[in-house]
Amino acid sequence: MPPVDITDRIEQSTRADRPIRVLAKAVRRRIGPGWLRDLLHGVPLGKPLHPPVANVSLGLWAAAAVLDVTHSDPRAARVLIAGGIATAMPAAAAGITDWSVLHREQQRIGFVHAISNLTAFGLYTGSLALRMAGRERIGRMLSFAALGASGVGGYLGGHMAYRQAAGANHAESVSHLVPLGWHDLCEIGDLPEGRPVTRRLGYIDLFVLRVGGNVTVLADHCAHLAGPLHQGRLVSEDGMACVVCPWHGSTFRLADGAVVHGPATAPQPSFQTRIRRDGILQVRPAQT
Repeated sequence: MPPVDITDRIEQSTRADRPIRVLAKAVRRRIGPGWLRDLLHGVPLGKPLHPPVANVSLGLWAAAAVLDVTHSDPRAARVLIAGGIATAMPAAAAGITDWSVLHREQQRIGFVHAISNLTAFGLYTGSLALRMAGRERIGRMLSFAALGASGVGGYLGGHMAYRQAAGANHAESVSHLVPLGWHDLCEIGDLPEGRPVTRRLGYIDLFVLRVGGNVTVLADHCAHLAGPLHQGRLVSEDGMACVVCPWHGSTFRLADGAVVHGPATAPQPSFQTRIRRDGILQVRPAQT
């Protein structure tokens, strides 16, 4: 399985760690917390923005290759290539924003993924310039080389998405792991006041916060990359109580687990709570 062996080698290689560290830090500093970063992560969509936008570019470029192979209208191929170049820029902005807050093994694959796509972008830009100058044959040759580079980038992107689970929802699948109905969790007196802790319910860890007689319970593993929310900071966002993941800063509303700030795009599963007369805290998955 040579391709798998190659990706494993990239994951384990430390050669590019220094530029990766410098670039990731620069991206996080340049695109700080706020609406722009949330938009690039895809928070308003509820899923990462980069993959669908990147697929538009790949689709346009693949269509241009079909036109080139069939010697169809060269003007149509130029339009498709130009469209791919235009959509590649927001795709790159979203991709590098996501990449800056991944684990190092994911960033190593993503670094080579970015180099491949940057190569494709440059070749397609050169191809378009040559075509517009009337040098169609050389322009087509550059386009085929660019399609190969984008194919390598697409393979590495798929590896990140499906094998490394970058961009996937890492929060617990409550509907599969927690049966319906109320479940005993712990004694209310065992919970500290105003400080989140973790408690185990069956197969999953829960974030539990008691403030007076009110108890908030969420899945503890952050939806972004499974960071421990009970170790995060409690903050207020627009008057709403929230928790900030200690790993990458994803912010969730305590009331219902909704995403307030990325990089997470999927909400945290939340639980309804009640206290029995004997002081036992019971929980059940919140109805969606």
